[in-house]
Amino acid sequence: MAEIKGILFDKDGTLVDFNATWLGIADFMAMDAAEGDRWKADRLLAAAGFDFLSKRFKPDSIFASGTNMDVVELWFPRLSEEDQMLAVARFNEITSVQGSSMAVALPGIVETLAVLHRRSYRLGVATNDSTSGAEKTLVTLGVAQLFDAAYGYDSVARPKPAPDTILAFSDLTGLKPAEIAMV
Repeated sequence: MAEIKGILFDKDGTLVDFNATWLGIADFMAMDAAEGDRWKADRLLAAAGFDFLSKRFKPDSIFASGTNMDVVELWFPRLSEEDQMLAVARFNEITSVQGSSMAVALPGIVETLAVLHRRSYRLGVATNDSTSGAEKTLVTLGVAQLFDAAYGYDSVARPKPAPDTILAFSDLTGLKPAEIAMV
């Protein structure tokens, strides 16, 4: 078995507290999509997997595990492809700016990343968020300088869970895929 020399982290739920970070952003996106109609926004949130009783997104929900394109396809199934792409661009902007500025680090993660970096591990992020959003989140958390790369759904042909991000990180760092752990 190869020695692990690089670690690719998922962003949400691994580096940042998903619900603490994303609930406000999801609500903003739903209100934007619903043109300010609270009832309609709540229906959109429910469709995307928000559980109003627990005030959390279900782990297997589109919002928790999908991309902005998945959300747009769910919320706007009748839009033309061109209009869907405009909606994706709008949501990418929202998630990139607000998602990064509202990021809440999981307890102990900043210190853990610093230790791994000092031990010469190559670090990266693989997320179904946009690359820009991932990079800005690392800056907000104060850990961007510890990372070699961030890969969003928009930086590889097939986003996670496909192996494309691991292969891209392997190419960038010169590490073999077997030397990279995905967390």
